[in-house]
Amino acid sequence: MTGQIALPLDWASASGEADFIVSDANAAAVRHLEHWSLWPVRASLLTGPPKSGRSHLGRIFQHWSSGDVIDDADLADEQMIFHAWNRAQELRRPLLIIASAAPPLWQIALPDLASRLKATPSVAIGAPDDALLTAVMSKQFHDRGLQPSPEVVHYILARIERSFSGIAEVVAALDTAALSAHRRITVPLARNVLFSLGVIDDS
Repeated sequence: MTGQIALPLDWASASGEADFIVSDANAAAVRHLEHWSLWPVRASLLTGPPKSGRSHLGRIFQHWSSGDVIDDADLADEQMIFHAWNRAQELRRPLLIIASAAPPLWQIALPDLASRLKATPSVAIGAPDDALLTAVMSKQFHDRGLQPSPEVVHYILARIERSFSGIAEVVAALDTAALSAHRRITVPLARNVLFSLGVIDDS
């Protein structure tokens, strides 16, 4: 099941994104961020794979809460995160820490930061389900001004890596191919692009 978060009319110009697709894979994360005022500490962790919408969701959270966001926190300076966490508690201003994986996988060197993150609630964007994959691919095509048929979307999704990054790669390649050939995106064009990417063979 998928849906959309309704955003203000000026949101697209402010963020470059018009909407956020909600499905079973990310609904729990969305609910948790919606209820930021109930967090037991003024910080939370959001994890998810690349291209999963975690940064987009972070921008939405910032709009909702006027809080702070640290993206790619697993690559950020530990002292900076430590001081941001402390500041969030002192000012009662929410902090969202976004990363590709949970802190136990970060190999944190700063013990004080490790203990604080251990006490911080965490939510994850899970593996995409069929409904979300279809919606994400359709939206990425739409964002590029492309409108392939549902048949084309189904053909592609049945053959590519079931991941957000896999979708992004294929949509970008199809956009380039369609522009170069001055063609609509059809199943034959999709087949050629998937073959050129090594996703399928010529059998």
